[in-house]
Amino acid sequence: MKKRALILVILVFTLFITSCSYKPEAGEKPIETEAALRMVQSGTQGLEMRFLPDLPPRSIYDTTEFVAIAEIWNRGNHDMEPGACFVELTGYDKNLIRGVFARQPCGGGAALEGKKTYNLDGSFNQIEFKSTNNQLPFGVFEYEPTLNLVACYEYQTLANPLVCVENSLHTIASEQKSCYVRDVSTPGGQGAPVGIGYVGVDMAGERAIFEINVVNYGNGRVLSPYTSLASCPNTLDYQDFDRVGYDVQLSGGSIIDCKPTDGLVRLTNNQGKIVCSFNIGNTASYETPLMIRLNYNYMDSLLQPTKIIKTPGYE
Repeated sequence: MKKRALILVILVFTLFITSCSYKPEAGEKPIETEAALRMVQSGTQGLEMRFLPDLPPRSIYDTTEFVAIAEIWNRGNHDMEPGACFVELTGYDKNLIRGVFARQPCGGGAALEGKKTYNLDGSFNQIEFKSTNNQLPFGVFEYEPTLNLVACYEYQTLANPLVCVENSLHTIASEQKSCYVRDVSTPGGQGAPVGIGYVGVDMAGERAIFEINVVNYGNGRVLSPYTSLASCPNTLDYQDFDRVGYDVQLSGGSIIDCKPTDGLVRLTNNQGKIVCSFNIGNTASYETPLMIRLNYNYMDSLLQPTKIIKTPGYE
């Protein structure tokens, strides 16, 4: 009996260890996994905002409580930590709609996670703006402001397009090449409002030269990563706009230089250019990822009209 009990304990322990260390076999549902990864790594959205239906209301009396509730989604793939995103309700006279807690963190003090393979929608939070103390001046019978919900947040784009490189002086038959040097198009974005449109590829001996096109795909404004979110949206300077920080690396290549040399690419008409050179040595053709990281702040806005009407009998 003791021997049987011992064997049973060993079997149970073995099954427990096996179940804990189980890993999906290579090739198990790869199509679904690949599709999910592509969805995470593509797209041109960052933060998405919308007001809940009738919040703010289309019209209310001035003796009625004013409430607006905004739903804030992180639709991109970069996680926004606490303090990396704020929304502010503007566009109204604070002497008429009073006591609103107008500036609030997007995540309510928590992180706002981006989309993942297990959550392709990203995460969201609801933010309430409320005033119980509205008052129209004497002789003013209605007030119709256009509310402007402004979001300011830090974001990052990671792009890893595959590029073919080779020493242009390396003599080899075309049939023996593993890849061919060509420009790379990267449509569809990289899961963020700013992305890489294409990469021009050129070889000059042992030097690989990449012309990287940076695009603002979103509807908002790009801000320098060095801009303080505390300055957004009210005290921004013209130098804060249309600046994107960048870092570029090539696996197997040593960097020679990148331009602009200050690490900030300027956008004109929502586009900018980075040119980077790498030493790849005396090598035959091979394909490798060009690793690009973009850092920036971003500003989005959402407009919503509302109307406050003087309550009858309170004229």
